[in-house]
Amino acid sequence: MATYLNQASLQQTAASLALSSSPHALEQALQRLQSTKQFWADLPVANRIAILDQVRGDLQGVEDRWVAAGMAAKGARPGTMAEGEEWFALSIIYRYMRFLRKTLGDIERFGQPRLPGKLCWKTAGEFHVHLIPQSWQDRLALLGIRAEVWIRDPYKGDLPAMADFYRQPHPGGKVALVLGAGNVASLPPGDFLHKLFVEGRVVLFKTNPVNAYLGPLLVEGFRALVEPGYLQIVHGGAEVGAQLAQHPEVDEVHLTGSARTYEAILFGSGEGGQARKRTRQPILSKRVTAELGSVSPVIVVPGPWSRRDVRKQAAKYATALVASAGFNCVTPRVFIQMEGWGQRGALNRALADYLKPIETRPAYYPGATRLHAEFTAQHPGALQLGLPKDGELPWTFIPELDAGDSDEICFRKEAFFGLFAETAIDAENAVEFLGKAVEFANQKLWGSLCASIVVHPKSLRDPLMAAAVDKAIADLHYGSVVINHWGALAYYLALTPWGAYPGSEMQDIQSGVGKVNNPLMFAEAGKSVLWAPFISIPDPYLATSKRSYKYFQQDTRYQTKPSITNLVKLLWAAALS
Repeated sequence: MATYLNQASLQQTAASLALSSSPHALEQALQRLQSTKQFWADLPVANRIAILDQVRGDLQGVEDRWVAAGMAAKGARPGTMAEGEEWFALSIIYRYMRFLRKTLGDIERFGQPRLPGKLCWKTAGEFHVHLIPQSWQDRLALLGIRAEVWIRDPYKGDLPAMADFYRQPHPGGKVALVLGAGNVASLPPGDFLHKLFVEGRVVLFKTNPVNAYLGPLLVEGFRALVEPGYLQIVHGGAEVGAQLAQHPEVDEVHLTGSARTYEAILFGSGEGGQARKRTRQPILSKRVTAELGSVSPVIVVPGPWSRRDVRKQAAKYATALVASAGFNCVTPRVFIQMEGWGQRGALNRALADYLKPIETRPAYYPGATRLHAEFTAQHPGALQLGLPKDGELPWTFIPELDAGDSDEICFRKEAFFGLFAETAIDAENAVEFLGKAVEFANQKLWGSLCASIVVHPKSLRDPLMAAAVDKAIADLHYGSVVINHWGALAYYLALTPWGAYPGSEMQDIQSGVGKVNNPLMFAEAGKSVLWAPFISIPDPYLATSKRSYKYFQQDTRYQTKPSITNLVKLLWAAALS
């Protein structure tokens, strides 16, 4: 791997980027996009495919520097899980582009995307489309994983509406402003590729100050879009983002970030903004889509768990907290258990025990230390795990919260750092508990991005329990519902549409509005549903794995070129992790 960047060089790069985004530069970028927006709208599908092919090659040329920059920014060491996370981000980008290319090829040959799996009606007005697995390679690389998407069909057609942009005989060109996320490096490309290839917009992409170091790498890796003027990359803080959103040359806005940022853009800041929010009078009349995080629940269904089962599940979900030091919108935040279940205490202890020896990480995201102090001030008895050094935060676990406390901070506010909590609900049996847990998640927890259900396979042999799980999946008001895994799986697949559960109002936006990671271009995607094995063997993702970075590095190679040779190497890397 190339030499890793140090913090000083990173700061110097960020400073130079900030200087490059003068008002004149921003205006030039917008003028360029205005001049190319109709060319992009009219560009033949074959040319779009060629651009994706060029991007794939160019992106490979910046991989090492990309990984090095991410690790330097987050204070991470080579050969650790943190390095694997940077490769993981690249893997998702390649995977998403591969699916986009397949869809564009279908449009070129058949006039529309082709569904990868069976299509069935489950309820009136809704399709369920099977997405994963699609092949024997999927069955090996994604062992035991299944996925489908639920599509709303208000028009009652024979097929779900797909690829609306490509069905237009003469689509008009538009300029979209994309405000990038600052944590996971796959998010910015995923967002602007969606706008470009799914919705047909040219894109003004503004980097987040937290990861502005990606700017030059994005310019180089995506130069096939940048050089002809279909994608322009600029920099700046919240003020720049707000100004650009109001700019008359910008037709629509997409952001990945916080609900606070969304509200400031839509209604304005300060007391005036809050007043406009209350009266539903936005200052921005443009279309705004957003992905804004969540207090993600993990519903633990009581069942015949062994001590090994408890340890394995604790390892899986504690690893989810360690990933990206907890700075993830999909990090599990609240475990919901049944009061009186014999394994409840054992699971809580196992979660804490797993985290105790895990090396803590720098709190690289702005505001994390303040947020940690806010949560622990309300919970002075919170478990502080690990041995944090200067600039780091402990892994924080707050068990035994009162489920009836509607003002509980852990329920109402996303802890965007390494913290999760646990609560319990009283019920006579597992079926009753599951129904109550779904109601609690829908009504008491902020957000609607992703929810998990953990259920033992032996429990599913009971028809009543199996039916209760099916009902829970249907009733959960979340954009993705994952059985026996956490939300990163839904995002990683890059095929199941990603975003909030539909229906949020602008004055209570919760996890946002709209979908990304939608390469099949579904027009009315509602909910993604995924199943994973209760226990995965092997499991290369765990925080205690010494070679998980090797697995994700090889997965990047496999997603770039899904050959049999690369698949065998991937399976071997998983076995050695």
